[in-house]
Amino acid sequence: MATRARRTQRRNQVLSRGQIIDTAVELLDTGGEGALTVRAMTERLATGSGAIYYHVGTRDELLDTATETVVTAALATKPDGASVTPEEEIRAVALALFDAIAEHQWLATRLTLQIIRNPVGPVTVGIFERIGRQVGALGVPQAAWFDATATLVHYILGAVSQNARVDGDTSGVEVGVDREEFLGAASRAWQELDPDDYPFMHAIVDQMREHNDREQFLTGIALVLDGITNLR
Repeated sequence: MATRARRTQRRNQVLSRGQIIDTAVELLDTGGEGALTVRAMTERLATGSGAIYYHVGTRDELLDTATETVVTAALATKPDGASVTPEEEIRAVALALFDAIAEHQWLATRLTLQIIRNPVGPVTVGIFERIGRQVGALGVPQAAWFDATATLVHYILGAVSQNARVDGDTSGVEVGVDREEFLGAASRAWQELDPDDYPFMHAIVDQMREHNDREQFLTGIALVLDGITNLR
């Protein structure tokens, strides 16, 4: 009877592609890529594997689709205000990607893979188009558009990935460790270094311990933009 009821529930459920993607994102957020299995999806959605394959294809295709969905939503973010400068537009999309990866830790790896493996896909094209238009609006010569845009994209991806836990990391850093505790331990270790051999490390130890990741990220964006505007 239980099996028959479950099958009836599956037949009566109208499963959409959006439901599958939302469920995949939830599983990824909870347990990373290892949690996204066909079995977990079918149990969560009370459906068969055939329905999932029909709507989104293979597991790898589902991962790509989940990545595209989250990134597309981030790229839709617009800065406040009626009159927005190119610099503000770039900061808005950069922060949107920063916040998306902070919320979805698995996204760092998948986003990088999309840029590398699929240069014509919606993730790569969407990011380059959104940022590249603003690079052009800054007055950068067209001959330097690609280099300037790629530099910004590389900085953004590198910086946001550094603040995320990468799946498969075996560095020994405990997942979920308190940020202040981690930075405090690092700063104490730096202070124990020989000041004659490491004068710079001693000079910045307080700054490292007290820094804000988001503000540091925006400082990097400002530095890159300053360099880009000098290309005019």
